[in-house]
Amino acid sequence: MAKRTFSTFETFLIFLLVMMTGVTVALLSLLFITSGTIENNKDSGFLTTQSPPATQGSSTPQGSTLTQGPADTQGPTATQASPTPSTPEPTLFQNFSGYHIGVGRADCTGQVADINLMGYGKTGQNAQGILTRLYSRAFIMAEPDGSNRVVFVSIEIGMVSQRLRLEVLNRLQSKYGSLYRRDNVILSGTHTHSGPAGYFQYTTFVLASEGFSNRTFEYMVNGIMKSIEIAHTNMKPGKIFINKGNVDGAQINRSPTSYLWNPLSERARYSSNTDKEMLLLKMVDLNGDDLGLISWFAIHPVSMNNSNHLVNSDNMGYASYLFEQEKNKGYLPGQGPYVAAFASSNLGDVSPNTLGPSCINTGESCDNANSTCPIGGPSMCIAMGPGQDMFNSTQIIGRIIYEKAKELYASASQEVTGPLASAHQWVNMTDVTVWLNSTHTGKTCKPALGYSFAAGTIDGFGSLNFTQGTTVGDPFWDSLRDQILGKPSEEIKECQKPKPILLHTGELSKPNPWHPDIVDVQIITLGFLAIAAVPGEFTTMSGRRFREAIQEEFATYGMPNMTVVVSGLCNVYTHYITTYEEYQAQRYEAASTIYGPHTLSAYIQLFKVLAKAIATGTVANLSTGPEPPFFKQLINTLIPNIVDRAPTGKHFGDVLQPVNPTYRMTHQTFLTVEKYEATSATWQIVHNDASWETRFYWHKGLLGYSNTTIQWHIPDSAQPGIYRIRYFGHSRKQDLLKAAVIVSFESTSSTFEVVTAL
Repeated sequence: MAKRTFSTFETFLIFLLVMMTGVTVALLSLLFITSGTIENNKDSGFLTTQSPPATQGSSTPQGSTLTQGPADTQGPTATQASPTPSTPEPTLFQNFSGYHIGVGRADCTGQVADINLMGYGKTGQNAQGILTRLYSRAFIMAEPDGSNRVVFVSIEIGMVSQRLRLEVLNRLQSKYGSLYRRDNVILSGTHTHSGPAGYFQYTTFVLASEGFSNRTFEYMVNGIMKSIEIAHTNMKPGKIFINKGNVDGAQINRSPTSYLWNPLSERARYSSNTDKEMLLLKMVDLNGDDLGLISWFAIHPVSMNNSNHLVNSDNMGYASYLFEQEKNKGYLPGQGPYVAAFASSNLGDVSPNTLGPSCINTGESCDNANSTCPIGGPSMCIAMGPGQDMFNSTQIIGRIIYEKAKELYASASQEVTGPLASAHQWVNMTDVTVWLNSTHTGKTCKPALGYSFAAGTIDGFGSLNFTQGTTVGDPFWDSLRDQILGKPSEEIKECQKPKPILLHTGELSKPNPWHPDIVDVQIITLGFLAIAAVPGEFTTMSGRRFREAIQEEFATYGMPNMTVVVSGLCNVYTHYITTYEEYQAQRYEAASTIYGPHTLSAYIQLFKVLAKAIATGTVANLSTGPEPPFFKQLINTLIPNIVDRAPTGKHFGDVLQPVNPTYRMTHQTFLTVEKYEATSATWQIVHNDASWETRFYWHKGLLGYSNTTIQWHIPDSAQPGIYRIRYFGHSRKQDLLKAAVIVSFESTSSTFEVVTAL
């Protein structure tokens, strides 16, 4: 083997890695440990009381207003005007054809500053403000007599963590008894890469989050619970209609060379290397009035790239925003009775960056097996979206998804009928024997991440010079790993082949296990529709094989013509699931298939057990399986949360740069916050921080000093008139030898006028 040489830059990065690793190891041993039990946000830096949405967040016009003070990190607010639910079961009217349907939405945003964003794994990509709030959207369906019910919750976060699900299930049991359980409640993440991190319990994700944040964890749990409570209270008789259709122009396969490893005969059955089909459920009451929708579509919410620092729900969230604004006319974003969820599916190898990968330094294509450029290597190979910037790309892709959903919704006529059912098991995914055929078996492995995991993807490359498609380890990195973390066993290396192991996470247990062993498998059925809750990111072909196998299993046991939808990022996160053939290529998705080459086959086998149990009415005979752990000792957040300070002669909320007296409307999507209504002599709120027309930036300085920039981008639809911008913030104050306290403040801009364009 030729001697490996490193550039000056690579040498510097290696030095930094060694130093950071040493610090991490020390921190794992010496850092304060935070209790994993959920308490009332002690010293949280957030208000725990809820305020009306009208006074939540921040907003301003183009020609930015700078106000001094920390980022608005207020907690969630209820986003539907509805009575507080009580624990007793509401009386259900039984004499009708259809289902009892309840929908609910609640804010689960969490921190918008001093926390990592979850998804890209990029050091330094911390939240520094807010573009949109994040919501939990809950849907409850019950049979007319109330005997069976199912719950589906789509949450605008990166993925559902095991700790999050276990805590929600615990609180549901405390509030509702056995009504909502592990088998009939699905929690699914939309997979936005612009939501807060810090809500995990396994060490790999805790380190990626730079610690555990009880604040964000609490806000997420409360938001999920609130959405379910609203749905529970609002249940009414209704009907569900289903429709399907292809979405064009919104996605590409980001690992097309891996896809080509699948058998030609299999690929020939499909017209595309991505799943273009959207499946949509339309929910109405018995009068035909709209209640809500759930749609599933395979696309990565990574239109907002890894240079972004604003909390937001990305392209799928923008589709929800557009649909809800259309149905909830007269309401601010995040308010109103109608709820539209755009849920994730088998998005593992699917990108919204439709211009594809190219070398940003030369312009030539880098759509090759290694996603690398002749000059600059893999860090120069980046896929671009269709817009002029990431904000514009997000809106373009989101609008394409919204328009198809609107079309399918309007034409949905096939009613979903039949009983409701659910099945769930916990399984040890590190020790599943897989029957490959009638005579040969395979086995899943203890978790491990391969070299190409560190390379990242064309949607967001890794920070070190790793390359996708790596099937051979490097002596330098292997030696560094062995010295710091110990050597991987021969057993795990053999099991994971041809993956060259970078991190043998399944053999690392300090301070807690680095990856989960115990994983949820779950199916709920609504008549002829089966929703399979998968705990990770299935690739396109993995999803196709999985759906077909589950459908065949239902048919074998007396339930023919079932429609199976893959619901992604559910219940616990286990990275990716590729086909066996794609695994051989060892691009990013394969290197991140942590349970080895037979992972997909194992999931198919396990979910077929659930399908058979539902079809044969033997769900009660299923074993529960080994219960997953709930760790109470976690690494506290490593991101400092210091006292906020105002410069001499200034106060929090001082306006540093006033608005201009007049703004002319342009053909850009820009607007403001509050409009003066002369007839009533009142200020009417026209947008809040959940609006896609507002941007809230928090600029953290040294020694506790910070500034806020608030923008509103004025659209053509803005009404001429007098406007103002208001800011509601919080600062952390701590006197000597006293606990820190949170002090609220607010400020208001001068008034300004919006006039029509000449």
